[in-house]
Amino acid sequence: MGELILIKNQEKVAASTTQKAEAISFRHPVAEDGYAVNQLIAACPPLDTNSAYCNLLQCSHFADTCVVAELDGEIVGWVSAYIEPKNPENLFIWQMAVSEKARGCALAQRMLMFLLGQRQCSATRFVETTITADNSASRRVFQKLAESFDTDCVESVMFSKEVHFANKHNTEFLFQIGPITAEQLQQIKS
Repeated sequence: MGELILIKNQEKVAASTTQKAEAISFRHPVAEDGYAVNQLIAACPPLDTNSAYCNLLQCSHFADTCVVAELDGEIVGWVSAYIEPKNPENLFIWQMAVSEKARGCALAQRMLMFLLGQRQCSATRFVETTITADNSASRRVFQKLAESFDTDCVESVMFSKEVHFANKHNTEFLFQIGPITAEQLQQIKS
């Protein structure tokens, strides 16, 4: 009898997660989202917190390459990114945060796909980000992104603990996913 109850509870959790995932909406941020984004990031260790002012700039100046995810009017997900000025085929993902309220909904992956499906990212051929060695969740997200495009995920040191951070921050490894074809990006929009 105990197994039957456990199975029913697992089915309820799965149905609840599916309903929650379907209720999440995606959009580009506006300046008024800056403080909520700042608070979401602060609630998601080990993410580095930026100033509220930085998040306000991301939500205004870089809004076209950033995403917020909302659930019941609350921001539960965030991706900040920018197109590299010297290499417009590279989309650099600066930061990603997912609230505990939205975990288990593949939200990080869904936000990345939403962003890559936008017109302003149509020239993207490579997605880049930096991740520390101990951030296994982010590593999985970007490895899965590479798998979804059936492309490479190349890892190398971008900013080392000793050289760039005076031993006060872990080494940031560059993850480069690509190449991604225009046809693959077009399929996201469909």
